[in-house]
Amino acid sequence: MEKQQVTLIILLINLFIAFLGIGLVIPVLPTIMNELHLSGSVVGNLVAAFALAQLLVSPIAGRWADTFGRKKMIVIGLIIFSISEFLFGIGQTVEVLFISRLLGGISAAFIMPAVTAFIADITTMETRAKALGYMSASISTGFIIGPGIGGFLAEIGSRVPFFSAALLALVSAIFSIVMLKEPVRRAAGHIQETRTGLKRMFTPLYFVAFIIIFISSFGLAAFDSIFSLFVDHKFGFTPKDIAIIITGGAVLGAISQVILFDRLTKKFGEIRLIRYCFIFSSIFVFLMTMVHAYFSILFITVFVFVGFDLMRPAFTSYLSKVAGDEQGFVSGMNSMFTSFGNVFGPVIGGILFDIDLDFPFYFAAIFMAIGIGLSFTWKQEINEKLESDMN
Repeated sequence: MEKQQVTLIILLINLFIAFLGIGLVIPVLPTIMNELHLSGSVVGNLVAAFALAQLLVSPIAGRWADTFGRKKMIVIGLIIFSISEFLFGIGQTVEVLFISRLLGGISAAFIMPAVTAFIADITTMETRAKALGYMSASISTGFIIGPGIGGFLAEIGSRVPFFSAALLALVSAIFSIVMLKEPVRRAAGHIQETRTGLKRMFTPLYFVAFIIIFISSFGLAAFDSIFSLFVDHKFGFTPKDIAIIITGGAVLGAISQVILFDRLTKKFGEIRLIRYCFIFSSIFVFLMTMVHAYFSILFITVFVFVGFDLMRPAFTSYLSKVAGDEQGFVSGMNSMFTSFGNVFGPVIGGILFDIDLDFPFYFAAIFMAIGIGLSFTWKQEINEKLESDMN
């Protein structure tokens, strides 16, 4: 048991490092945008390139993880990630930056399915949902904490965050080579899930949840990717200011997740908690366009992150309850729909940013309001599922 826990920690660290790369870009984007004279739409596309590459390569990488082994895919993914961050650090043209982000997405696609399969191999049905919850938390933490670390490192130099990430990923790859051992496969269930996955995705029980996951990731990606440009252009914030605000939101979000999540799910249930978080977050995203003082922006950003940080584990908890023996399937679909949101959120946010600084936040708030409406169609389906399981 102790050996499995150590292995799980190593896997989660690797996953955290991979998604840290997405967040590292955010606080230094205004500086690079000014250096290379990039438009908001180009920056949005640059952020989305990572998620697009991950989305396209993940199905192939998942099959390769079965063919060549989990450990090899994780190590290769970390090496590719190291190369991608180094390229961004030395890149002086838009083309090199896009190649860097595409390689970063490929590396995440290599790592994610392999880590998910690895966790399934080393856990039982009783412990798997909890482990997958930790996996989701490591992804979220990397994506949110990344901007904070990147902003502080940017005080040394605008490219320092990427060189640091490249070194960290390389060290992690070497550490994985030494410490990880290829797990015993649990292949049968995985094969069945792969064959039935596309059809199962469209069943109402799952599909409504996946659509709402897309909306939530879209809203966060649109907010997160444009936030640094917004406060830079509108208020003249420095990378350090951006880092303080985003890091503060991340820390308080993590604290609220640890202290409040269990109590809130017991009181409201996952679906109602997600609905309330949508309402909560959409209001504060809209309010971002109306404030001007530093501490008002800090206050609103913190509460936006708290809302999203409570939503993520609620999604994981809901899916683990209704998935039964399809834990691997719902985990993969969760990742896919999250990637969809991470692709389209920054792209549309960047286009709207070029039209008006406030438009991305108006659009994100409206889009999240759609999620609120969809959440009211969700309760009937989960009740029917749970009742049928009990009978």
